[in-house]
Amino acid sequence: MLEAPIPPDEALRLDTLRRLSLLDTEAEERFDRLTRMARRVFDVPIALVSLVDEDRQWFKSCIGLEVSETARDISFCGHAIMGNETFIVPDASLDPRFADNPLVVGGPCIRFYAGQPLQIANGCKLGTLCIIDTVPRELSDEDVGLLKDLAAMVVRELEAVQLATIDELTRISNRRGFVMLAEKSLSLASRLQMPLALLYLDLNGFKGINDRWGHAEGDRALIVFATLLKQAFRGADVFARMGGDEFAVLLPNVVEAQAQLAYERFNTILAEHNRQSSCGYALACSTGIVNYDGRGCVSLAELLTRADELMYQRKRDSKG
Repeated sequence: MLEAPIPPDEALRLDTLRRLSLLDTEAEERFDRLTRMARRVFDVPIALVSLVDEDRQWFKSCIGLEVSETARDISFCGHAIMGNETFIVPDASLDPRFADNPLVVGGPCIRFYAGQPLQIANGCKLGTLCIIDTVPRELSDEDVGLLKDLAAMVVRELEAVQLATIDELTRISNRRGFVMLAEKSLSLASRLQMPLALLYLDLNGFKGINDRWGHAEGDRALIVFATLLKQAFRGADVFARMGGDEFAVLLPNVVEAQAQLAYERFNTILAEHNRQSSCGYALACSTGIVNYDGRGCVSLAELLTRADELMYQRKRDSKG
């Protein structure tokens, strides 16, 4: 077994990693949805966001493995961060660097590995987005491009830790965070000719809640509404508070009928909340839904504008 060398910028790399304050933190949906997407796109049993610490690799997101870390000296990711390109091992059992590696001869019995380094703005490679299989495989050039696209989304999330992309009140993405993630999803959809849908939601009567029950109750209404969004939509969906009482949800890889079903599911959850609530008012929203079939060129700004216009039209219609 061949241990990976130490990167020349190791001191800066470790300092950058630790300043993010991500090591040994709880799982976060914004990373988990990307590993779920990677596992689904590449049809592999294991997908990880691996952060390479001083003497271990720790998994910020771990789909398909029961452990949260392994020793760095047996890690494949330690090798991957030494280069700029995707690190691919088609069959670890035939590769002299890994053939007697404990992760190959024992669980999880790695055969195929592909890891894309997660390089942030200062040039440091903090870890990888990697996919793993228990049978030998090859990756096409298109597959490598897709893995790079997903890794770029992980990098955006890592850098978002340092940027103000999370809404402080609701703890979901704010407008800036939504745009960063949604633009990547839209680019991927266009590249793969994959459909998606965008929902733009406005909380009805929010000013009345603030006026009658006070701003603290208004804040609580926003928090509850965001929580219901998280309950209703998939882990791979991107949702955000866009500002004030407006929210958005991007649903990758859904056709129009599926988007409508997802919205109906949200309405069912919203109605059940209102039925059980004793706060004195019901949560309701006006929603604009636009669909993209993956063909042609469209910008996120165009989709947001169309969804926003539809939302306001429905709000006007509901007022008669």
